[in-house]
Amino acid sequence: MLESPLQGVRFFKSTQPIPRRPLIYDPSICILAQGHKTGYLGGRQFRYDANNYLVTSVTMPFECETFGCPEEPLLGLYIDIEMGQLNELISEMGLQTEMGKAIEKTLPRGIGPAALDEEMADAVGRLIKALGSEAEARLLGPGLVREVLFRALGGTQAPVLYSLAMYSGNFSKVAQVLKIMQTHYAEKLDVEHLADRVHMSSSAFHRAFKEVTSESPMQYLKKIRLTKARDLMVRESIKAYMAADRVGYESPSQFSREFKRYFGQSPAEMTRELRAA
Repeated sequence: MLESPLQGVRFFKSTQPIPRRPLIYDPSICILAQGHKTGYLGGRQFRYDANNYLVTSVTMPFECETFGCPEEPLLGLYIDIEMGQLNELISEMGLQTEMGKAIEKTLPRGIGPAALDEEMADAVGRLIKALGSEAEARLLGPGLVREVLFRALGGTQAPVLYSLAMYSGNFSKVAQVLKIMQTHYAEKLDVEHLADRVHMSSSAFHRAFKEVTSESPMQYLKKIRLTKARDLMVRESIKAYMAADRVGYESPSQFSREFKRYFGQSPAEMTRELRAA
């Protein structure tokens, strides 16, 4: 991962295949220029590549397999979704009524691919070219990011972006809870408490949450905690029981079991692997 001269835009590269493993995407547009990835979420899978970009509207844990090699590395960029800009575009494009009706029929998934059409490809190409110069990135980059978002609002994942921008409806209520869980994951949280925060019944909240994320609220929370704990162990080199405590686990043995089930190796095995590397 490499920061570009423009805040909110990052390049990434992989010169080798990466087996299927858990990861988390924040709200963003992910565009690949070469190589491809396969995402797995809630019993379904989706591919994104040079012909299909990925839109993530809520912070989403899912599993991903990366395909790249030295001869043909995976290359791409992430563009963070800025809420003010998204709201402004939706208003200026007059999409509220048209897309609002579409969203009322069913809650959109929080993540999914969309075809990279000619207009989107052209906008992305000009953005990448501008990022090669600090002056162009500073002067032209913000407008080009805005154009990419504009093109995404004309794609098949537009309802997801629209739902993210609106501050009413069940999708936005789920999005509000996801932010709470991202910030307060170490606290004692339960379905009743979370549902109450967004003024929903527990059953309606549970149903809406699973429609958007393909996970139950507690399963989602567990994945967030485990991922945060792994990051602490990798980046701060702290012991597993300390990481478990900091993310809200009361039982180190339960943490170890769930860690191995999710990541395919125990905390001790991961630590030995890191030391060997």
